Amino acid sequence: MKDVLLIALFAFLGAAAAGLLGAGVLRLLRHRSLVVSLSVVAGVAVTAMLAGTLTVAWAMFLSSHDLYVVTTVVAMAALVSLATAVLLGRWVAAHSRELTLATRSFGDGGTFAAPAGQPTAELAELARELAATSAKLDSSRERERALEASRRELVAWISHDLRTPLAGLRAMAEALEDGMAADSGRYLRQIRTEVERMNGMVGDLFELSRIQAGSLTLTPARISLYDLVGDALAGVDPLAREYGVRLIGDRIDEVPVEVDGKEMSRVLGNLLINAIRRTPPDGTVAVAAHRSDGGVVLSVTDGCGGIPEEDLPRVFDTGWRGSHARTPPAGAGLGLAIVRGIVEAHAGRAEVRNVPGGCCFSVTLPAA
Repeated sequence: MKDVLLIALFAFLGAAAAGLLGAGVLRLLRHRSLVVSLSVVAGVAVTAMLAGTLTVAWAMFLSSHDLYVVTTVVAMAALVSLATAVLLGRWVAAHSRELTLATRSFGDGGTFAAPAGQPTAELAELARELAATSAKLDSSRERERALEASRRELVAWISHDLRTPLAGLRAMAEALEDGMAADSGRYLRQIRTEVERMNGMVGDLFELSRIQAGSLTLTPARISLYDLVGDALAGVDPLAREYGVRLIGDRIDEVPVEVDGKEMSRVLGNLLINAIRRTPPDGTVAVAAHRSDGGVVLSVTDGCGGIPEEDLPRVFDTGWRGSHARTPPAGAGLGLAIVRGIVEAHAGRAEVRNVPGGCCFSVTLPAA
């Protein structure tokens, strides 16, 4: 038993010395190729075995012949181990270079295509993560392009909608200044109307900028959805009478919600005004609210005739105004974008779908 312990001790000391030396070499070569690192590891393994064997052989006073045999066996093992390590290292390094070249493509705006047959599970996992990252980058680029396009449209439409009333205001002001206005009271009323319209557009721009900048501050309170909808219907009733549209709000459940009353009133007002202006005379705008598994659902259904399927994903984009983009009632195309921003700030979601004769805008909010 004592001899076995001594042999184990001598073998450990020899292998430990080789291991420490190999660790130092690995540290010095840590920035070199994987082939070099694997060769060092294989060399350390064989050197540790050789050092342990020679130490034990020296302690046991083996003959020169026996020592020569042991050394030859270890040398052959070292040769095979180093060859295997170099082969494996070159294989892994080659696939790593392929992965590096494939990675450069989606960094330059392309799509990542993972090389086939990764040699290790780690490289295969890395390739899957890079493919997922490439898909996310493609989606992000697409959203950025869509956002940039909507911003360009918004600037063009805002410029058009501001230029027209400004030209009218200048003409009316010049007529009043020159004493050419036969009915100055009518001119002044028209000027006030145009100023209020432009003030509304500027207010929408300011609200949207706060939402997109993440600086919209909410003051949530527990209120009844029935009261919220009732106030909104009362606010748009004069506009509905002007357009000859009937308002229906008899399917409102009295469910509580935790929302900012002022901001949610703006959401309902924007949806109702949009629905009234898009619904033909003698049409109907219906409001409904009920509790569902996902929270509280508030919907506004109009009689606009429906939205083209290709436009449905863009309805809530900034600047979208449908097929009547140049008509004054269409506004600046910010109302629905503001709706989505406020609803998402309440941890909810806004959606739209076509229904027979029109479309239905629905807002889902967390239940109180």
